[in-house]
Amino acid sequence: MAFLVTGAAGFIGFHVARALLERGERVVGVDNLTPCPDPNLKKSRLLLLEQYPGFFCHGLDICQPDHLMALAAKEPNIRGIFHFAAQAGVRYSLENPYVFADTNVRGHVGVLELARRLPRLEHLVYASSSSVYGRNNKLPFSETDPVDQPGSFYAVSKRSAELASSTYSYLYGIPQTGLRFFTVYGPWGRPDMAYYSFAQAIREGRPVTLYDGKALSRDFTYIADVVAAVLAVFDKPPPGDKARVLNVGSQRPQSVRKLIDVLEEVLDTKAHIRMAPRPAADVEKTWADISAIRSLTGWRPATELIDGLASFVRWYDFYARA
Repeated sequence: MAFLVTGAAGFIGFHVARALLERGERVVGVDNLTPCPDPNLKKSRLLLLEQYPGFFCHGLDICQPDHLMALAAKEPNIRGIFHFAAQAGVRYSLENPYVFADTNVRGHVGVLELARRLPRLEHLVYASSSSVYGRNNKLPFSETDPVDQPGSFYAVSKRSAELASSTYSYLYGIPQTGLRFFTVYGPWGRPDMAYYSFAQAIREGRPVTLYDGKALSRDFTYIADVVAAVLAVFDKPPPGDKARVLNVGSQRPQSVRKLIDVLEEVLDTKAHIRMAPRPAADVEKTWADISAIRSLTGWRPATELIDGLASFVRWYDFYARA
């Protein structure tokens, strides 16, 4: 028996795959190593996973149905899918919506078609996003809130994936859980995320761009807490004809100004801040109601922002010198 992890060279996929390998599981990874946002970082993650004897990687594109059908024939004993292959980035989705339509919608349907051909599949857990809450003003965001006013095409693509999963559960009896992640950060993270680019700019003495608005804040969620949530949810599949979504966040939103303050502390360097207008696609505040996942699994985040950022900075300094 094995677990399939799509996007195994990506941020969350890498950490989940490594956690599974550490407990002795067989992991089948899928990643086509797209160059965005950093191909070298993806290759470095993959090299680490390849050190485990239980890891097997396929350089497949989830947008190519033939590739996935061949994988289903080769790996019929997959018991769980962790689907994290996706195109991320709210602002990038404004520049190139076609990539998001391909990877996040067409690619997601490809994984669903793969799933219904796996006779031993117990649960499909996939990455959604807090972005689906779009222009909602009610806080904190709850899974029962309406999600019909997306603020970016990235949000559109992720909500489309949720709807596709719901339909496939109804039609084919595939147990599925979509996880609406809230601003995941930590070692081996994405260079396009604010915490990463801020740390890089502060280390290099470059200005940090901070968008206007005292209320600008995010529900920062540390990667180790996210992995614990993913694995806990897998062990609690819904009935086969049901699909659900769950928030995964810290439930403790922090201002972006506070993020910079903490980075200044752990880097022991003052940031040079440059103010700029907030882009329309960027929501002002995110805040997760995590009562549903806590009730289901008992999971709750354990990492304070200063501890998570200190861990990230230690990794960043090591990686930058390598």
